Amino acid sequence: MRATLFFLLLALSVLPTASVAVAESVRIKDIADVEGIRSNQLIGYGLVVGLNGSGDRLNNSVFTRETLISMLERLGVNIRDQETKLQTRDIAAVMVTAELPAFSHNGSHIDVTVSAAGDATDLSGGTLLVTPLMAADGDVYAVAQGQLVSSAFSAKGAAASVTRNIPTSAHIANGAIVEKEVPVSLGAQSVLHLSLRNPDLTTAERMANVINANLGDMASVEDPRTVALSLHGADVMGTLGRIEDLLIQPDTRATVVVDEASGTIVMGDNVRISTVAIAQGNLTIQVNETPVASQPGPFSNGQTAVLPRTSIKVDTGAGKRLGILPAGPSLRDLVGGLNALGVGPRDMISILQTIKAAGALQADLVVR
Repeated sequence: MRATLFFLLLALSVLPTASVAVAESVRIKDIADVEGIRSNQLIGYGLVVGLNGSGDRLNNSVFTRETLISMLERLGVNIRDQETKLQTRDIAAVMVTAELPAFSHNGSHIDVTVSAAGDATDLSGGTLLVTPLMAADGDVYAVAQGQLVSSAFSAKGAAASVTRNIPTSAHIANGAIVEKEVPVSLGAQSVLHLSLRNPDLTTAERMANVINANLGDMASVEDPRTVALSLHGADVMGTLGRIEDLLIQPDTRATVVVDEASGTIVMGDNVRISTVAIAQGNLTIQVNETPVASQPGPFSNGQTAVLPRTSIKVDTGAGKRLGILPAGPSLRDLVGGLNALGVGPRDMISILQTIKAAGALQADLVVR
């Protein structure tokens, strides 16, 4: 039996507090978006042909067979009376997805992703036939067609097989042509909104102050996510272009993210802890059973018996040390102190959870 014990003791601060790190300046365009400028998701259903025997089984995938028959009928080939004889495995039904970027114009090209919808085993080398791509409103915004490209492969023999990546998903670069635009009229609006990707009131205030200092009094904070821009009579696109390149120092909440499955810990630079002492010790109890046989003497009436023999070894881990972290240590101090105790990532996760339970971790602890 093996168990790890962690003891947390609050102590008086005997070391000076750590200095606060200065955040790096970033462009506004890297942390905020203009509301109304967004992409749209497209989806379509189509057929991939030209597969090398790795397509759908038509007897199992009824929708593939019906799609093939309907397509051939539109091309002037009627096989309704012979549909039971269709045995090809070079065709697969697929779902086609794409993202229509903002300001896409008629005739521009976008990338598409093709994924098997039936029991096809490999889409490599196939060709996607003309497939309309629709948005949530049901209108067709693009049409996809082209040769599939996949980085996956699979090979198998009589007793073994190997597969790398996902052979039932492929990609077509510039595989769809935009047929319908999504209108965006920023120039007609007098008020625009900048939306922070990570809502924070301090960051929003800094953004508004920087914009007002460089471009005049036009920005105001509506909430921790939104900064409003009053653009009455201004060149909208030119103003947005200048705003995007302005530099600010974003602020974030102190957060520690823990992934227990992989033993990964990610901590922000604003993480602080109160004065705390951490001691780690290992208690190892090893029990060994080595039974022995007891033989009776010659010409006696005794019987052979098995006698138990148990040995117990206890290791208290006396080599572990007590570490004391000063009040308000930075991320570097915290990790350095825990590393000084000789603990690994998984032990560090337990220590951080215990520090949070003691109320000494001044940050949000997110465990996944």
